Amino acid sequence: MLGWALTFFILAIIAALLGFGGIAGAAASIAKILFFVFLALLVVTFVARALRGRSIT
Repeated sequence: MLGWALTFFILAIIAALLGFGGIAGAAASIAKILFFVFLALLVVTFVARALRGRSIT
C-alpha cells in the first residue's frame, strides 16, 4: 500500500512539472488517501500484535 502511495506521489510530481494541474491534484489526493489508509492499518496491526502478546519488532 505504501508503494502505491509513493507511485501516485511521484506521478503527481511529474504531472505538476509538465503542467498537468488537474492530473497532479488527483494523483496527489489518491496518494494522500492511500498513505492514511496505510497508517491506519499499521496502527491496527501494532495494536493487534500487542494484545496477543507478541513483539512488535
